[in-house]
Amino acid sequence: MPNYNGVWSLSTHYQNRTGWPTSISGNVAMSFGGNVSGYVNTIQYFFIDTLGNAIDFGDLSEGKNTGGATCSATRAVFAGGYTGSASVNTIEFVTIASASNSSDFGDLTVARSGLCGGGSATRGLFAGGGSNVIDYITISSEGNATDFGDVYVAAAKAGMCGSSTRALIAGGYVHPNYYNNVGYVTIANTGNTTDFGDLSAARYSAEGASSATRAVFGGGIEAGDTTVNTIDYFTIASTGNATDFGNLTATRKDHGSASSKVRAVFTGGKAAGSKTATIDYITIASTGNGADFGDLLAATQDVESASNSHGGIA
Repeated sequence: MPNYNGVWSLSTHYQNRTGWPTSISGNVAMSFGGNVSGYVNTIQYFFIDTLGNAIDFGDLSEGKNTGGATCSATRAVFAGGYTGSASVNTIEFVTIASASNSSDFGDLTVARSGLCGGGSATRGLFAGGGSNVIDYITISSEGNATDFGDVYVAAAKAGMCGSSTRALIAGGYVHPNYYNNVGYVTIANTGNTTDFGDLSAARYSAEGASSATRAVFGGGIEAGDTTVNTIDYFTIASTGNATDFGNLTATRKDHGSASSKVRAVFTGGKAAGSKTATIDYITIASTGNGADFGDLLAATQDVESASNSHGGIA
């Protein structure tokens, strides 16, 4: 594969994009960046309703990982991240129906990596990343992010998901502490997180996905640097502690997640000490263990994912 300015890119292999579809529709999951054998600028996608492998979509402006991702029904947004030399405040977007490289959206209020993303059909939220700041954007309108409020702690690698009215933020890490906190905000308002309950154990990198009614958080790292395959779930409209859902196909950390209102998927990460391309899936309304869905374009750690049909989209 070619190497440009020290950034290895899967999608530069498709420089002429002759294989691109003219239109992409349906319940689509988007995955951004990550670390393969270096920081990659790859954007890839797959259809949540149909088992299968990811497809090249285009490129980010540069190789980076551990940013935050969110989507409306038509637009996917990727914010922040780490380039290998610095955390950045850039926000980029793509129009899901048309495979292409990303375009500039604006800037976060503070440069950071290890943040989480979520939101509703109209508003995107980005939280944490070593900062307690929650930023928000209007997904349909390019521009800089605005301060929303504060998360419960200035943690890195929390998870976020929710309904069309409420976003849940779960877990995180501030050396040497692991957190089991779950906080929530009302997406249409601004303000600080309110206590929702607790994860089943203190951990970070527990990635979140949701239907309109149920939130699930899968995988992550617990105290003692123990990677787990645990999946917790919550009823979004109420408050309370996690209930056991089942297990991922392997212990996993530094992965991504996305969902339709029916199915959650967990993408890439590090499993059993090695980077993985595996995509797992679960049916959100039931309980049980994850099953194999397909593969990303390559084994990728610190990849971030989102979808155009998650529980925040009414």
